[in-house]
Amino acid sequence: MELRLGTILVEQGILAEDQVKAVLNVQHRTGQPFGLICEQMYDIPPTVIETAWAHQYAQRTTSVDPRLLMPQPDAIDAISRRQAWQFSVLPVQWDGRELMMATTQKHLCRALRFATNVLGTPAYFVICEPTELQEAMQMHYPMPGTTLNGRRKVA
Repeated sequence: MELRLGTILVEQGILAEDQVKAVLNVQHRTGQPFGLICEQMYDIPPTVIETAWAHQYAQRTTSVDPRLLMPQPDAIDAISRRQAWQFSVLPVQWDGRELMMATTQKHLCRALRFATNVLGTPAYFVICEPTELQEAMQMHYPMPGTTLNGRRKVA
């Protein structure tokens, strides 16, 4: 069963069921995105909508252990080491014209913004655990002492 954005917002206590119905009515009339209508009608911050969307996306996509993947060299070459660590993404393979990248649910919104605004190539994401992603990134974009988000470990 598909987890809908309205259901997630109700489960998180952000919206009530009747508010979801009101948003759906406006969406039906206008064709606007559900999250945008929530922001406009109920003054919900975009970050709250993004977090709910990331939860929804993570439920729909594949979960992987990126340490077990063998990224294609041309996928690895698509971004710099700094970008990989800054945006917490590991490019894995080209699937036609789309780049498959691994990230965590926590970093999904940031990774999507990076792919859309900086990378400029169609991308889709698979989800992994933070420690697994960090280990895989150290294998393919070595940066000793670095953790996700490019922070240095303090000894």
